[in-house]
Amino acid sequence: MFEVYRKEVTWGGKLLTFETGKIARQADGAVMVTYGGTTVLCTAVGASTAKPGIDFFPLTVNYQEKTFAAGRIPGGFFKREGRPSEKETLVSRLIDRPIRPLFHKNYKNETQVIATVLAHDMENDPDIVAILGASAALTISGLPFMGPIGACRVGWDGNNYILNPTTVQMKESSLDLVVAGTTDGVLMVESEASELSEEIMLGAVDYGHSEIEHVIKAIIDLAEVAAKEPRPLPEEPKEKDEYLKKITPFRKKFEKAYKEIDKSNRSKMLSQIRNEIVLEFGELANSTLLSSLTKDIEADIVRGSILKTKRRIDGRDTKTVRSIVAEVGTLPRAHGSALFTRGETQALVVATLGTGQDEQIIDALEGEYRSKFMLHYNFPPYSVGEAGRVGSPGRREVGHGKLAWRAVNPLLPSGDDFPYTVRIVSEVTESNGSSSMATVCGTSLALMDAGVPIKKPVAGIAMGLIKEKKEFSVLSDILGDEDHLGDMDFKVAGTEDGITSLQMDIKITSITKEIMEIALQQAKEGRIHILNEMGKAIGSSREALADSAPKITTMKVKLEKIRDIIGPGGKMIREICEATGAKVDIDGDGTIKLAASDTASSQAAQKRINDIVAEAELGVIYTGKVVKTVDFGAFVNFLGTKDGLVHISELQNARTEKTTDICKEGDEVKVKVIGFDDRGKVKLSMKRVDQDTGEDIEYIKEDLSNILGVFYV
Repeated sequence: MFEVYRKEVTWGGKLLTFETGKIARQADGAVMVTYGGTTVLCTAVGASTAKPGIDFFPLTVNYQEKTFAAGRIPGGFFKREGRPSEKETLVSRLIDRPIRPLFHKNYKNETQVIATVLAHDMENDPDIVAILGASAALTISGLPFMGPIGACRVGWDGNNYILNPTTVQMKESSLDLVVAGTTDGVLMVESEASELSEEIMLGAVDYGHSEIEHVIKAIIDLAEVAAKEPRPLPEEPKEKDEYLKKITPFRKKFEKAYKEIDKSNRSKMLSQIRNEIVLEFGELANSTLLSSLTKDIEADIVRGSILKTKRRIDGRDTKTVRSIVAEVGTLPRAHGSALFTRGETQALVVATLGTGQDEQIIDALEGEYRSKFMLHYNFPPYSVGEAGRVGSPGRREVGHGKLAWRAVNPLLPSGDDFPYTVRIVSEVTESNGSSSMATVCGTSLALMDAGVPIKKPVAGIAMGLIKEKKEFSVLSDILGDEDHLGDMDFKVAGTEDGITSLQMDIKITSITKEIMEIALQQAKEGRIHILNEMGKAIGSSREALADSAPKITTMKVKLEKIRDIIGPGGKMIREICEATGAKVDIDGDGTIKLAASDTASSQAAQKRINDIVAEAELGVIYTGKVVKTVDFGAFVNFLGTKDGLVHISELQNARTEKTTDICKEGDEVKVKVIGFDDRGKVKLSMKRVDQDTGEDIEYIKEDLSNILGVFYV
């Protein structure tokens, strides 16, 4: 019934298996990939024809994590997988970016790639397996995909690179880098690093690229026996030459428009020329072809000008960074805020400090965990002068936010040094290239303004590439048009001492090591310049937090005391919070964090907790209050919430008939701890303490006897 094809290869010390022909046979391509104990099913389907009027490639990638893969049931009321998690969105983008440039330029059919995680061994992250599966599914599908590609994760232990490190190894690694590419070169890089040098990062990319060649060969071997017949490539429209002749006269107008430095004016001029072209051809024209040819002319003008003159659209040379203005303390009520402007790109970044109760709870395949640092990126339509829909964050917002998160995260203090939950919100208020890197810069400024003790300031810069045959130019701090019409978007973030994050996407089939090396060096120069400009606003973190920020005090108690602080049904901790206005977070190791709006509330909560956990010491004298009298003695509250019994025999040195003859409820008395009973109850004495002075009578007697004894001898 099944015609199954398998290909196995040992890679990184683990077995990697590709299998097709058994599951999802109606898809154009379906491959089940297993690495270690992690299995992902990847499918690829392309529509038979393109929809009319489509002038872009409608590719959709969906990465899905099924909780059954880890033997878990989803949380929430419905107990089933719902909207994509942040991880699923990020991995979907991770798969999309290296495969998109490898489709034939004339292919416009709707195409969907779905990667479903079926098993997770808790050691090998499914993201790499999903990229390999998507590559294999497309390669055997018959779609015009000029692959295959390979991908791997690279770690760094301080001395050696690690291929596809396990989750345990990743905790000790100072690098998390994903690289994807063909045998010819690299297509995509995504990374988080702990201030590593350009040499180490470049070496990691080179190491990863050399390792993926083994996987690419395995996919080719599978395709040789299992691939479907390739679909015919889309033919060039018959009217192309005719259209080209009519459009060519508009070239001079485009050249004049691209000499306009101001983006707003340039956009108006370009829009007017495009409208003229549409009117020239009329309503019955092939709009898809017209749009494509117009874009080709614009790209040729921009790219050719840069290669020939080394001058860009806005008049800069290839290395110059746009003018920068950095400000902090922009919003008066915020815990920390910054406005970072670079040319026509601007980000308003706000830092908010919270408590442990504000931590983000993440429900992942590996289990539930909490995050103390959140970064949310928003890109409203007005930032590019458009009117558009405003709703929940899309894939782009999630991806850019995570990129900025990776850049800043290695520099944040530990939870022990800074017990706050930190949320960053970046509102992109203007955009003309690399708003994600403006977010990185703004985040660094806002954190320092909030008093978060980050190790060093961090900045980011976006690098571009114009490449024609063997001639190329690497561009620093690219504009939106240079990104749109160029061949590379290479984002580099870091401190003055090293790189913390890389993200590279290219639109051509690959780039060389030489280009990457030049780009990294140029990016370093630009990064240092941006850091110097940021330093004019604020050079290091403020010593004190904002007055409006919560004040967090950390305490440590014995584990057995946690129960007493919480109280039956949470009664005690509720009383503390209601009476003092403070928030109380208790960790399982006995660490207590008190968060309050002012010092007085924090101190009040701290006193109440100290009273609860305080322990009576043998032989110590305390001042207490009689809370109850009984026939056999008096109960005295002497240490916080603790009561002890003064037996009737310990009330006075003489015989006592009635307890109330000596003390009554509400009386303030001085008591001495003389012991503990079998149940831990405290035994107290009044007669052994001078009730007027609070002196220990027993010690006085001992001293007197010693003195008298000397004289007697």
